[in-house]
Amino acid sequence: MSPRGCPENVALVALGPGGLDLAATLRPKLPGAEVHGLKGRAEEGADVVFDEMAAHVRDLFGRSRPVVGICAAGILIRALAPLLSDKRQEPPVVAVSANGGSVVPLLGGHRGANRLALAIAEATSGHAAVTTAGDVRLGLALDDPPPGWRVDNPDAAKDIMAALLAGDPVGLKVEAGDAGWITESGAAFAETAPINVRVTDQAVENPAGDLVLHPTVLALGVGCERGTDADELISLADETLSGAGLATGAVACVVSLDLKADEDAVHALAVHLDVPARFFSAPELEAETPRLANPSDVVFAEVGCHGVAEGAALAAAGKDGELAAEKKKSKRATCAIGRASRPLDPEATGRPRGTLIVVGIGPGAQDWRTPEATKAVLGADDVIGYRLYLDLIEDLIGDRKEGRERHDSDLTEEEDRARQALDLAAAGRRVALVSSGDAGIYALAALVHELLDTEHRADWKRVRVSVVPGVSAMQAAAARIGAPLGHDFCAISLSDLLTPFDVIEKRLEAAAAGDFVVALYNPVSKRRQKQLTRARDILLSGRPLETPVVLARNLGRDGEALDVITLGELEPGHADMLSVIIIGSSRTRLAGQGQGVRVYTPRGYETKKQVPK
Repeated sequence: MSPRGCPENVALVALGPGGLDLAATLRPKLPGAEVHGLKGRAEEGADVVFDEMAAHVRDLFGRSRPVVGICAAGILIRALAPLLSDKRQEPPVVAVSANGGSVVPLLGGHRGANRLALAIAEATSGHAAVTTAGDVRLGLALDDPPPGWRVDNPDAAKDIMAALLAGDPVGLKVEAGDAGWITESGAAFAETAPINVRVTDQAVENPAGDLVLHPTVLALGVGCERGTDADELISLADETLSGAGLATGAVACVVSLDLKADEDAVHALAVHLDVPARFFSAPELEAETPRLANPSDVVFAEVGCHGVAEGAALAAAGKDGELAAEKKKSKRATCAIGRASRPLDPEATGRPRGTLIVVGIGPGAQDWRTPEATKAVLGADDVIGYRLYLDLIEDLIGDRKEGRERHDSDLTEEEDRARQALDLAAAGRRVALVSSGDAGIYALAALVHELLDTEHRADWKRVRVSVVPGVSAMQAAAARIGAPLGHDFCAISLSDLLTPFDVIEKRLEAAAAGDFVVALYNPVSKRRQKQLTRARDILLSGRPLETPVVLARNLGRDGEALDVITLGELEPGHADMLSVIIIGSSRTRLAGQGQGVRVYTPRGYETKKQVPK
C-alpha cells in the first residue's frame, strides 16, 4: 500500500548497525520519519541518539509518537507493559526484524499500526502479521478508516464489529461519498437492522447504536478582507456548517483565492478544523462563474473572479461537485461549502501556501546536523544549494523517486539560489534552501529576507519563510579545541566582495580596542591575500604576539584539519576559503600540548573567588 495514510512522525528505533541500515531505508518511505539510534551501537546517520532503550521507547510512547522498533518484539513489550491502559489512546507500535522479513503491529492496530505494518512490509517485501479480527476475517477496520474518512463516534465501532463478526444483522446507510472500501470488504450488511454503519456528511446529534463515518467530501470556501480577525472567520464557518446541518468531520480542506495565501485568519480556520488550507488562482475561480449562486461584479473588479468563497468551494469539489451551502457573509468575511461526489484529496486540491525553510546543516558531519534540519530537508519538495553542501546531505535528499528535486549551483551564485527558492515556494512548493554552518551567519537567510524586503514581489510575500539554525564554523572550531569563545567575542568576514575593506578595517580596529576574541570568516581567497595580514597587524595592536590562534579547516568533513599557532606567526598561507580562524583575546590561554592541546578564554571565575563575601 502507499505510505499515504500511514501515521506521521514515526520514530524508527535501531539498536545496532543492521537495524540502522533498515531504518535508513525506511525513513524516506514514511512521512516525517526519524531514525533513533542507540549510543555506541547505532549512531552514524541517526537523527536522534539515545542511551537506554526502554526509557527512550517509554518516553516516545508517552508523547504519543508512533514507534517502529527494529528489534525483537519482546523488547518493546517489556519496555511498554507498565504504560498500557487505554487501547484507544495508545499510539502505533510495530516490531520489525532486522532483515525486514517480519513486521508485527503490537499496539495501536486501529490507530494506524496495521497500515504502518503493511507499508513497511511492502517496502521490505516482508510479511505484516496483522492479527486484528476485523482485518483478518473481514478485511475491514471501521475504527481505522482509510485516508479521506473520519470516525465521529469511535466507541460504537466495537459493538458494530462484534456484530459483523458474529453474523448478527448490521445495516449500511450511505448518504454521501463512495463507500467502496466498506462494500467491497468481506462484511455482509442487512437491508434492515437495529444498528447501522452510517456514511454521511451530516451532523448527527444522537446516533444511538449507529457508527457514524464521515467521508471528507466538503470543501469550505472562504474569502475575507485583509487583516480579518481569525475569530470572525471561524465563527462564520462554524455557523455556515451548522446552518446547513453539515459535520465538521466531513470537511476535507479550507480553500480560497491565492491572494489570501498569507492571510492569518484563513490558516487559523484550517487549524481550528484540523484540515489543510489550499488556494486557487483568479482564472481558476473565474472558470467556476457559470456555477456560482451569487456572482459579484464588485469582487471581479477587485480580484479578477466573480466569486471567492463559492468559486473556491466549487473548484475544490470538482466538475461533479455542487454547492452544499451558498455564500454566507459576516462583516468582513464570506463562506460557502462545496460537496464532492467522493472524498477529496487535499494534496490534489489547489495549491498549498508555499514554504521556504533556510536550513543550516552545520559543518557537514551527520552528528552535527540538528533533527530540525533533517526534518526540514526530508519534508521538502525541492532542495537547493551549493553542490558541495548538497553532497553532504545526499543521504537525506535521496533520488527523485522519493519526491525531492535537487537543484545544484556554484558557490558564487547565492542570489540566483535565493531567487529560485522563492520562485518555487511562491508556486506552492515546500523548499529547503541549504547553507553550511548556520544559515543566519554569513549565509543565505539574510539574503532571502533582503530580497523579500526590497523586491516587493506579491507572490514572494505570500511565502511562509523560516530559518533553521545550524552549528556554525566558529562553534565547531571552538568545540574541537576547547573553549576559546568562552568570553566576549565577535565574528568578522574578511571578504570585500560585498563590504569595502576600509569598513572591515574599522571593525577590526574596534575588536582590537575592545579586546574581543575574533572569529575570522572568509580569511583568504586566491585573489585576497593581504587582508589577513592587515587583520593580524591590527589585532596585534591590542594583544601580544603569543596570542593563541586556532586554524580550522573542513571541520566535520573529509580532510578535517585543526592547528594552533600564535598571532605573530599567522600568515595568508595558513588558510583558505574553507577555513575559519579564531584569534584569542589578551586573556585567552593555551594549555596542554600535542594531542591534548587546549585553547580557552576564561570568564573570570578566578576573580570571583577572590571577592570577599
